[in-house]
Amino acid sequence: MLKIKKDDTIAVLSGKDRGKQGKVMHVFPETRKALVQGINLAKKHKRRTQQDQQHSGIVQIEVPIALSNLAVVCTSCNVPTKIGFSVLKDKTKTRICKKCREAL
Repeated sequence: MLKIKKDDTIAVLSGKDRGKQGKVMHVFPETRKALVQGINLAKKHKRRTQQDQQHSGIVQIEVPIALSNLAVVCTSCNVPTKIGFSVLKDKTKTRICKKCREAL
């Protein structure tokens, strides 16, 4: 089970963007990568087309980054943390912060 989900706020642990934070836009479980807003930017040469007249030339796009280089930022203690799981009294499974034990 993946511990990082869409719309999580994450921190980058290693690589050229180490220390930056961003929001997860999409998770690719089969390749264990995630697309994060504003992180791991690459330059792409785009041609002007009939549908897209504005965005031509060299543009920057987000490239997927490995999940092992990411950590979820806890909303209550506001630090990158490991994620644990716990079962609540109503028998639902939830993700918790391992530092402050609060539900995410």
